[in-house]
Amino acid sequence: MNFVFSRKFFVLLAIGFVPLSLSWNAPALRYAVLIYDTALVAFAVFDYFASRRLPAELTIKREFAGRFAIGDKSNIKLRIENNSTRNFYLKIKDEFPPEMILSETREAEFSIKAQTRADFVYELTPPKRGKYGFGKTATRFLSNFGLVWCQTNLGETETIKVYPNMRRAREMALKALGAVSFLAVQRKAVLRGEGRDFESMRDYVPGDELRHVSWTATARRSKLTTRQYQIERDQTILIALDAGRLMTGRIGDETKFDTAIHASLALMSAARGGDNCGLLVFGRRVKKFLPPNKGVRHIDAVLEALHDLEPELIEPSYSRAFQFVASNSKKRSFIVILTDLVDRESSKELITSLKLLRPRHLPLVVTVGDRDLNRTVSEKPSEIKDVFTQSAAEEIIHQRESALRLVETLGGLALDVTTNSLAPKLLETYLKVKERGLL
Repeated sequence: MNFVFSRKFFVLLAIGFVPLSLSWNAPALRYAVLIYDTALVAFAVFDYFASRRLPAELTIKREFAGRFAIGDKSNIKLRIENNSTRNFYLKIKDEFPPEMILSETREAEFSIKAQTRADFVYELTPPKRGKYGFGKTATRFLSNFGLVWCQTNLGETETIKVYPNMRRAREMALKALGAVSFLAVQRKAVLRGEGRDFESMRDYVPGDELRHVSWTATARRSKLTTRQYQIERDQTILIALDAGRLMTGRIGDETKFDTAIHASLALMSAARGGDNCGLLVFGRRVKKFLPPNKGVRHIDAVLEALHDLEPELIEPSYSRAFQFVASNSKKRSFIVILTDLVDRESSKELITSLKLLRPRHLPLVVTVGDRDLNRTVSEKPSEIKDVFTQSAAEEIIHQRESALRLVETLGGLALDVTTNSLAPKLLETYLKVKERGLL
């Protein structure tokens, strides 16, 4: 039976034991106490059966404050509505996903009068992306005569999705670009630089390139006049995200794949004012592809596509991924490849496959390392195992540098970064590509 004796029951039971202290010379009291206790237990059981059915008008609904994101606290509200004619004293305990981090308590105890409602709020922090399940809410209510707590489950089971943290991505973009540049992009302000779109004329300033001088305007105004250009908009960026073996490595509390996801979202956040951004996730095969686009709906589609993707312990196929890009991206694009390289074979396949993208597209190969290998090599070894560690680090550095030099030889761009510097370096390179008109 789903009930627990209440405090009132135990108080009455204790009162029944008092006469036992006088039963030495009155054996009949023992029988009276036995009859009393038996009747009390029987009445408590009767009280349970008479009270165990909750009216349909007593309901519990779970409400969420918004979208769940990695590392952000989210409020879960339990709304208890009592539309019946009876008052209740309740204890509730919500069944939340055990993988999530509970801030305080998920339990509450309160009375709720007839024709009223009550709210209870608690906080959860999801540690990773994916789907999570909430169970029903365990509910105890005091019986009619208050002798037992009846127990049942109310509400519904629910499945929620945990998405990448877009707030974190925007903060990364803001920190990397600076407040002024970031707001300028978001407001679609004119970004002047070495682009190729004509913007306006202005007086010549010493240091301006002669190729930008408008001689017809100079002759008309009798004053040296320079053409001013703006960075092109509506260009295409495609982020190719490696979901292979090396991206499963954990740095702190998250994988390199998660770090790359947030860096990708930071780039999309910075570029959404003017450029179209697409996403390709690949392992041995292409897992997800979202054609380049822009706008809030597109960002939502990207978050939806990424919420449950995980890297696999297999080697990625760069040739299949780049062949897919070449077949589906006819317009010249800035292809950002987020991956990792530690051996000659993977480097060789990457370099060979890059020929599928050149010369139509401009590839940027970004290798995401586990830690700062250069610092590891420069430190003085304190024991013999440090010597072997430095030797392995030097080999990896050499192989990466060789591979990245070959990328540049093919006309692409290359970055070798740690997880901490990934987003800033990626956004800095994106701005340089825009300012120099490399697309």
